[in-house]
Amino acid sequence: QSYEVDGTSMETTLQDKDRLIVYKLQRTIARITGKNYQHKRGEIIIFTRQDSAEFGSTKSRQIVKRVIALPGERVVVKDGTITVYNDETPEGFDPDEIAPYGKVITTTSGEIDLVVPDDSVFVCGDNRPQSLDSRAFGPVPMKDLIGKLTLRVYPFGKGQKF
Repeated sequence: QSYEVDGTSMETTLQDKDRLIVYKLQRTIARITGKNYQHKRGEIIIFTRQDSAEFGSTKSRQIVKRVIALPGERVVVKDGTITVYNDETPEGFDPDEIAPYGKVITTTSGEIDLVVPDDSVFVCGDNRPQSLDSRAFGPVPMKDLIGKLTLRVYPFGKGQKF
């Protein structure tokens, strides 16, 4: 499926009006078999939201964000930093410091302390000050996931495989 980026919340990785190809086969197979497809930390995903309070509309919107935390992980936002705690790293880690993706624009305000539900993921935009994401609307249910970003096809000359 083709998707066009709307906004600056994923800069510096994606720019406004970039054209993307989204891979949906794994999600489709998971739905047919009655299982949830488990995304990986760092993947860029497309999902739907229908929150008139957050988006000023009653229409469902497709949104692009990066997976920061997985089901069962604890997410703490404090003093401008996101820390994820899990069984492998009980002392916690900054997901941006261990990630293979490009530079993110960080500044996270407010405080959060939550455990991601079993059927959800915690997502953030790479341009944190300009992103409305799980820090505002909470974890994203797996049932709302459309697919993962696999390719940027436009603008020409900036094609990239993800």
